[in-house]
Amino acid sequence: MGHHHHHGHDHGHAHVHDDGGNARRLVVVLVLTAVYMLAEAIGGWLSHSLALIADAGHMLSDVAALGLSLFAVWISRRPPTPARSYGYHRTEILAALANAATLIAISVWVCVEAYRRLHEPPEVAGRMVMAIAAGGFLINLAGMWVLSGGRASNLNIRGAWLHVATDALGNIGTVAAGAAVAYLGWMWADPAASVIIAALVCWSAWALLMESLDVLMEGTPSSIDPAKVRDALGTVIGVQAVHDLHIWSITSGRVSLSAHIAVDGTRPDRDILPELCSKLRENFGITHVTLQLESECAASEALHA
Repeated sequence: MGHHHHHGHDHGHAHVHDDGGNARRLVVVLVLTAVYMLAEAIGGWLSHSLALIADAGHMLSDVAALGLSLFAVWISRRPPTPARSYGYHRTEILAALANAATLIAISVWVCVEAYRRLHEPPEVAGRMVMAIAAGGFLINLAGMWVLSGGRASNLNIRGAWLHVATDALGNIGTVAAGAAVAYLGWMWADPAASVIIAALVCWSAWALLMESLDVLMEGTPSSIDPAKVRDALGTVIGVQAVHDLHIWSITSGRVSLSAHIAVDGTRPDRDILPELCSKLRENFGITHVTLQLESECAASEALHA
């Protein structure tokens, strides 16, 4: 009884164009961060500052995030193959997962090291720590500014921006620790700040972990309320009921929907279908749509006979 209609617009072109800008942003921030990360690591070693080393670890997490994001942008440009009908978009999500795991490992190491140092704090060169951390703060502000353009549209860029932003917070903590050591002689301030930075790293990693798992579990995107979608489809004249409604994301920002639509036969399917599609596009921004229209009247007559 059912009429099958497959309906999908490919909005690939806009996506690729957007990715070009995003890729350039990522490269700029990646180079800035990588260079300064080395400076912080060497500075941390010379000034005996765990806070600076933790900061460098945080920057390493940025570099990893940015590298993975760039990789994802590159791989998502590869055309889909029949065996991988969605292209390679899921790679981005798997990359985010790997990234989150690495970050959590770094944080744990920093906490263990800080615990060791609180018992026998080394002599920290406070002023040097302040200077290096302040430089890192400026680098991160620059990075946030570069990435802010692509943040709204892409989970990937948003993840990278979050990394850089939490890193800037970490820098502030490190500057404060350096000041406490230099002017107050509080040697414990340095390992204490490193623990706070590790907590920040963990926090951003956790968010990343949850978002990527949500995509992998085919969860309905948090920005879309399935009940509202169901109601909107039900308002189209000629629609009786909506069954088997599935909404999921292939990767961030690409939402797909499939549903069975029971129609009452008062209007031809070719009128109902475009109306359903434009409703989804205009109200929810969903363009990858597969709808199957089926008339229920025959089934109900058979039951009543």
